[in-house]
Order: sequence, then structure tokens, then C-alpha cells
Amino acid sequence: MAAAPRRAPLVLASASARRRELLAQVGWPPDTIEAADVDETPIERELPAALAIRLAVAKLDAIAPRHPDAFVLAADTVVALGRRVLPKAETRNEAHDCLSRLSGRRHRVIGGIAARGPDGTRRQRLVTTVVAFKRMTEAEIEGYIDSGEWQGKAGGYAVQGRAAAYVTQIRGSYSNVVGLALAEAYALLYGLGFR
Repeated sequence: MAAAPRRAPLVLASASARRRELLAQVGWPPDTIEAADVDETPIERELPAALAIRLAVAKLDAIAPRHPDAFVLAADTVVALGRRVLPKAETRNEAHDCLSRLSGRRHRVIGGIAARGPDGTRRQRLVTTVVAFKRMTEAEIEGYIDSGEWQGKAGGYAVQGRAAAYVTQIRGSYSNVVGLALAEAYALLYGLGFR
């Protein structure tokens, strides 16, 4: 009996530990992880959804040429309050500003996903999840900031950590809020022939 042909490798065009863990969770640990050096600054008047898909495609474009015989998956996550894009918080002040804005309100987490198969076929998808936060007290905001969990996170929080205590509702993909909409990523890769 002949051995099954080896599948083409999977390359994750992201340095995100969360995306790597999510892929491993569904049995698709990436063979290679390579972060794309992409300027994530929004273009003037760029809407959140357009930003998310543009950045995912830019990451794919940066990494895919280096891996012509592989499946390449790229993603980006944008937290949007109306038409406003909240930053990936890098300072306490940014985190405080994000959490103060999100407190007691609904916001959207928009995931852009882009993938390319070994034959060069490309697909992309946009996933939106609506998240509601309870009204946070100043002590809760400061306590969360003290945890340091917000660093580098879009919107200044990590739903899979302590911030879960402040989330009152999620409508849509939970894994999208963590960093990668798994059902949609699975569908994209499967459609490209990844097994």
C-alpha cells in the first residue's frame, strides 16, 4: 500500500502566539511561522473593515513569495468603535483610553483573513464579531491595566484572559476576538486544498 502523499506545508504569516495556538487547537499547527513586516497605520479615512482586509492581504503578499510551494495564511484583527479604529495598545495611557471608550458599549472586532495555496490561488474573507463590555469602574480599568495583559492587543484587551470578566455578550466568532476566526480560516484553507 502506497503512503499518502505529504501535504504542502502551512506557513503562518504572523508572529501572534494566539493565532499559532488557535491553529494547533484545530489540529493544524503551522510548519513555519514568519512575521510580516507591514506598516499597520490606517490610511486617512480608511474604514475598519477595509483596514483589516488590506493588512491581511499585505501580510500575505510579504510572506507568500518566500514559500511558493506552501499554503500561506495571514490575518489581521481590528477593534472598531463605530468608524474609529482603536489601536494596539502599547502604553498604559493608550490602554486606559481604549478601555474607557469600550466601557458600557458594544464594539466590533473585525478579522481580515487571506490565504494562498501552492498553486497560487488566493482567497480572502472578512469576519465581524460584536462584543459588549459592562460599564467598568475606574478601579476595574486600573486593575486590568496593572495586569499587563493588554500590551500589544488591539483595543487594549485580551478576551481569553482577565478581560473576559467584563465581556457581557459576544455575537459571532469568539476565536475571531482571540485573533483568528477558526471556522472561516478552516474553510479558506480547505477550499484551497489543505488537508
